[in-house]
Amino acid sequence: VINTHKKPSIRPRHIQTTRLLCECELFAPQNYDNDPEIKTVMQQFHDRTTQRFQEYDEKLQEKRQIYKDKCDKEIQKIILKDKLEKELTEKFAILQTDIHSDAIPTCICEKSIADKVEKGCLRCGGVFGGGIAPSVGILGGIGQVALSAWKTAAITSAKETAEKAAIAKATNAGVDAVILELKNFVNGLTGMTVDLTPIVTPSNYNCGSVLYASAKKLASKSCIVNGQVIQNRFCDNVVYYPNESGFNLFAQAGITKYETEFASQKALLEAAELDAVDSKYAFWQTANIAPVVAILVIVLIMVIIYLILRYRRKKKMKKKLQYIKLLEE
Repeated sequence: VINTHKKPSIRPRHIQTTRLLCECELFAPQNYDNDPEIKTVMQQFHDRTTQRFQEYDEKLQEKRQIYKDKCDKEIQKIILKDKLEKELTEKFAILQTDIHSDAIPTCICEKSIADKVEKGCLRCGGVFGGGIAPSVGILGGIGQVALSAWKTAAITSAKETAEKAAIAKATNAGVDAVILELKNFVNGLTGMTVDLTPIVTPSNYNCGSVLYASAKKLASKSCIVNGQVIQNRFCDNVVYYPNESGFNLFAQAGITKYETEFASQKALLEAAELDAVDSKYAFWQTANIAPVVAILVIVLIMVIIYLILRYRRKKKMKKKLQYIKLLEE
């Protein structure tokens, strides 16, 4: 054994850590809670924990809803299955009772499709021919009477409308004719003149005295200024020397134009209105006749089908009777 107590040791000595009261004060509760870094860490921990709990609650609610829907579907399936089993059990019980009670006949005679179609066509043909066709005919007759009455009223209304339109156009033509005559009269005078066209209206174009009075009133404003009389051919012919004969000629020109235009326009407009009435009448007449024709065609087709099926049935019955006679012989 080597004695080593005299040799120096190479292991470092343990240095004891001493805690002073000043160091403990750094971690005191009041200093620890008020530390900004500690507050930040605690807030982050709180936020993350809250978020995790919220996510967990959402997932938990979603899973609960899924399981609830699944359970509801399973319950509905079970209820439907029990209901079907109950109905099938009742039906099988009824069927079994009918079999044991000899409720099922031993022979069921079914009619052929041809016989069913024959009876159906006969019934439909009777309904259409005996009930619907006469009713449609009666309604068609009533519709024709109403349509004729409508045509008479429409023709009268069309003539009135054409006459009103012709009067309006002829009146405008008469007014234009009088205005043209007044312009020619004024243009033939020398010196100062006044435009007399505003005096012509649809209500006075055919009256010479009214035209003259209106022209005199309008010309007086220009021929007499501040009490001074202006002497010229226009004022002499219109204001100072009354002469209605010229304005009577103007009115007569308007009347002649009115009569000519009224006759021509009335003929044209009346023809157009009557053509429109005839077109509508033809359309409604066709619409009134079409249902009757359609019903008659349907009845005819059903009667033809009925006759064909009846002929075939009689032919088959004849063959059966011949076969029965041969068997009896």
